Amino acid sequence: MEFPNQASEGSSQTKKNGRGKIEIKRIENTTNRQVTFCKRRNGLLKKAYELSVLCDAEVALVVFSNRGRLYEYANNSVRGTIERYKKACAASSNTESVAEANTQFYQQESSKLKRQIRDIQNLNRHILGESLSSLSLKELKNLESRLEKGLSRVRSRKHETLFGDIEFMQKREIELQNHNNLLRAKIAQHERAQQQEQSLLQGNPCVSIPSQSYDRNFFPVNVPNH
Repeated sequence: MEFPNQASEGSSQTKKNGRGKIEIKRIENTTNRQVTFCKRRNGLLKKAYELSVLCDAEVALVVFSNRGRLYEYANNSVRGTIERYKKACAASSNTESVAEANTQFYQQESSKLKRQIRDIQNLNRHILGESLSSLSLKELKNLESRLEKGLSRVRSRKHETLFGDIEFMQKREIELQNHNNLLRAKIAQHERAQQQEQSLLQGNPCVSIPSQSYDRNFFPVNVPNH
């Protein structure tokens, strides 16, 4: 006769020093399987209780036997913990969906920018007259029309700049002429003042101009004529 406690955890031949290794597979013997289920279930419930108390964790454990019997443990509420689990899964799923959508969006934007950069680089080469062999007749005509329009705008801007410079130089020339005329007028006025002063000196011989070199003790005296 085979006892349940002897077969439930494996053969006693596997036990040498301490507890032996147990091969994890379905127990074929119905009685042994039921005994093992009870032992493992109670140990699992105990571990769940210890985890909730020691670590202040919210724990919910649900076990169905092979006959459909329900065993459960929860330090809060099994239903409440399951609802919390559903919300956490939904939030995680939404976060992943948003992250995935953002990744796709940035990948599309990156591809679009790369195409734009490539098109601009090709256009610059075409404007310089390079890599024209791959263009069709229609594309060459469009490029020619674009170059003519661009050249027209460049010439127009060049003429505007030249006219602006000429206008500025003309205004500057007028200002310099006015300034020159003002200086000439001042010089003429100064010359007339000097001439008047010389005329006054020549008309009155009694007025003498002291020499720059004279004795510091000599003071010139004007003697009146009798």
